[in-house]
Amino acid sequence: MFIYLSKKIAIPNSIPLKCVSWNKDQGFIACGGDDGLLRVLKLESQTDDARLKGLAAPSNLSMNQTLEGHSGAVQVVTWNEQYEKLTTSDQNGLIIVWMLYKGSWCEEMINNRNKSVVRSMSWNADGQKICIVYEDGAVIVGSVDGNRIWGKELKGNQLAHVAWSPDSRILLFGMANGEEDAELEAVCPAKYVLILCNSIGTPLDSKYIDIDPMFVTLTKTHVIAASKDVFYLWQYRVAKKLTALEINQVTKTKKEGRERFYHIDSNPSGASDSCTHPSKSFTPTRDPICSITATDKTLIVARESGSVLTYSLPNVSLIQKFSLNNRAFHLSLNCNSSRLAVIDISGVMTLLDLEARSVTDDGSQVGAGDPSRFERKDVWDMKWANDNPDLFAMMEKTRMYVFRNLDPEEPIQTSGYICSFEDLEIKSVLLDEIMKDPERPNKDNLINFEIRSLRDSRALIEKVGIEDASQFIEDNPHPRLWRLLAEAALQKLDLKTAEEAFVHCKDYPGILFVKRLGNLQSEPMKQAEVAAYFGRFEEAERMYLDMDRRDLAINLRIKLGDWFKVLQLLKSGSGAGDDALLQQAYIGIGDYFSDRQKWVDALQYYLQGRHHEKLAECYYMLEDYGGLEKLTSDLPENNKLLPAIGQMFTNVGMCEQAVSAYLKCNQPKAAVDTCVHLNQWNRAVELARTHNMKEIKSLLSKYASHLLENNKTLEAVELYRKAHHFLDAAKLMFKIAEEGKKKSQPLKVKKLYVLAAQLVENFHEKVKTSQQSKVKGGKSEATYAIAGLLEEDATSSDNRIIDNAWRGAEAYHFFLLAQRQLYSGQTENAVRTALHLREYEDIIPAVEIYSLLALCSAASRAFGTCSKAFIKLESLESLSLEQRQLYEDLALEIFMKHPPRDNRVVREDSAEGSEGKVPTCIVTGVPIREHQFWMCSVCKHCALEREISRYSYCPLCHSPAV
Repeated sequence: MFIYLSKKIAIPNSIPLKCVSWNKDQGFIACGGDDGLLRVLKLESQTDDARLKGLAAPSNLSMNQTLEGHSGAVQVVTWNEQYEKLTTSDQNGLIIVWMLYKGSWCEEMINNRNKSVVRSMSWNADGQKICIVYEDGAVIVGSVDGNRIWGKELKGNQLAHVAWSPDSRILLFGMANGEEDAELEAVCPAKYVLILCNSIGTPLDSKYIDIDPMFVTLTKTHVIAASKDVFYLWQYRVAKKLTALEINQVTKTKKEGRERFYHIDSNPSGASDSCTHPSKSFTPTRDPICSITATDKTLIVARESGSVLTYSLPNVSLIQKFSLNNRAFHLSLNCNSSRLAVIDISGVMTLLDLEARSVTDDGSQVGAGDPSRFERKDVWDMKWANDNPDLFAMMEKTRMYVFRNLDPEEPIQTSGYICSFEDLEIKSVLLDEIMKDPERPNKDNLINFEIRSLRDSRALIEKVGIEDASQFIEDNPHPRLWRLLAEAALQKLDLKTAEEAFVHCKDYPGILFVKRLGNLQSEPMKQAEVAAYFGRFEEAERMYLDMDRRDLAINLRIKLGDWFKVLQLLKSGSGAGDDALLQQAYIGIGDYFSDRQKWVDALQYYLQGRHHEKLAECYYMLEDYGGLEKLTSDLPENNKLLPAIGQMFTNVGMCEQAVSAYLKCNQPKAAVDTCVHLNQWNRAVELARTHNMKEIKSLLSKYASHLLENNKTLEAVELYRKAHHFLDAAKLMFKIAEEGKKKSQPLKVKKLYVLAAQLVENFHEKVKTSQQSKVKGGKSEATYAIAGLLEEDATSSDNRIIDNAWRGAEAYHFFLLAQRQLYSGQTENAVRTALHLREYEDIIPAVEIYSLLALCSAASRAFGTCSKAFIKLESLESLSLEQRQLYEDLALEIFMKHPPRDNRVVREDSAEGSEGKVPTCIVTGVPIREHQFWMCSVCKHCALEREISRYSYCPLCHSPAV
């Protein structure tokens, strides 16, 4: 924020002041002094007109009231802004609360402790509480209505200040002796970042540095940052300027050439005398840096002692030193680095000539570094023109001055900060207004000012004429003035003057435009072209149509990209080639809507423009896959769009549609890859067979191996099943079932065995189907060949799996059945079923089989069978000695009470070597001796008809019981 002396307020009789406080909300100023002096002042509120002009706050007083009530020196003054109250205290400890009543301040409450002097008072954030501290250590907290809330004596402490925390829960006290309990110093690596942005704030590049960038300046090629004792140069590169050679350079070499650090006490000569780690190599200086500025070829660094150092860029060598009378606050170089503007800490602006001038006006020689006779006070901002070394603007209090060759123009009332000075226009920003509400900036806070020469030239052109204005511009040449003259001459079709003016401002496109106008014969045509040149497109279109040149109006709208207007003009008439333009207009309007994500509207225009690529994109974005499929069928074969449509279908998992698109463009390999990607292995194998592709089997094996390596065995089973490799799937399923035995979950193990056996049945069906297709004719020779290979690959272990597919499922089915019968009280049936389990010792551990048999037979009081089971258990080599001893002890305990003979007749028909001759009922576990019985169509197991009638599904394989 800029600071300058705005107004002096004199105190009567020169009474010394002791305290002052500003009410930020209402603008009151309270000041207290000796002899009970207490005054309340108020500055005038700012008007809307002044705010629009960007003026600083006015300095006129609207209130100057003396408050009487204190007899001693007023020492503490504080405001309660929420309740509009003023609290004061004097050297006698008297506290007075003042309130605003009918435009003047009057007493509301008085309090005096009569023991000590008040040293500080503070209201909390919401104005509800006040804390008062006395010099003797007493602390009192009161409410806004005068009631005491809390008090405490801090003995032994001489209090001087008090402050509330933002949440009004903590009080902070300051002591008169200034003691601190401890000094905490954070030790951490300081890291700062410089971010290079473009004109719209988009970051382009960034650098992390170890110095504190207190001063930063930017040129076309360098970013210069400086701390108190080190300055840093970063030669940046934007992406569009990098050459292929620079991109391929080694990173280390590239960095060394682009980043350099220099200590302010060193005297660089331009050689490689910089450092890469300033924090480790440089020591603090006694004469710190206070300001920097730079152009493309010069760097200026000012130090607090008043010395100024000049370095050349880009090689950074010290070329000049000179001294100032005061410490510099702001430095600025003109566009050709010939003159330096300095604003010191007291607001005095001076100019220094960096290049030696031959002779001054009074005949004396001026050397480099000598100050000119220019000096201005109360300056807080300035800016050189970017295109004129003798033109600059400066801010002095609330006035802006523009100087040309040190001659000022009339001032402009404003308080804006100067952003840029170019093309005889000054752009300034009302930062004070923006900072009042930084989240919602207003464009009105950006103000453009034209300097006098631009205003005078425009006035001459409008009021006098082009000839006189041309003479004035020749006397005061500037590219902006020549451009202004050229535009005025074009408006009046003075082509000769316009061409000369464009030549002076080096506007080659303007010269070509004037040449083109000279070749036109029709005056209305020239006027229409000039209107289009100045952006008056509606007027130019109207002129073209009045001349019956609809084609020129259409071309104008095409150049502008206004396809809606093009379509309107095309529909208003007819002519050769309109169909092609109409299609182009439809596509252009479709692009307009698609750029704004309005896919439904874009689709309608793309349909009319018959743009297949854009149609496919619209269908895809709208998830209209039916339309995308129809577009696929409408496209001719081998169309270049078909692979892209196939990829779209693949992305959303629509395998068949993607395969159709790929096959239509003769890309079967892509179709197979899509099937593999979407896990449609059956379809992939079918395509591979149809198109004689041999790599599908190896790909299938690789993918299955990958799944197995990642312990995804079930996914591998599903993979083989979808690819109709049922035998391989069955092998993996049997392996899973074998591993499931270890977890003692017999029901789950049975399910796994059933699934494995069903995969073997699927294998049988596949072989049967392939053989039947061979019998029908020679059309399925390839299918039969693959089936033959699968049969050939079946080794002896595979034959065992095929022949005994249901054996594991049978074992665990009867194992579970025996336990259900036991718990339901069917002990005799449980014994029969458990006896049947002796055939499956290769699947279920023998200890589990004979333990169940012993339990069932004991429950059925068939102690003879129970004795045989215990004999088998005691002879098992898989059991340890301790386990055998336990079985022996249990057997002894049982047979001491019960003789080892069966009380009931236990028929063992199923266990007497009649393997496979007498089937077993899978419902009850008893042998079937009847001639009529039910057989499952899937697992080929049998059951008594009277028993299976109660079931809808096969108890073993769970297929429908038909």
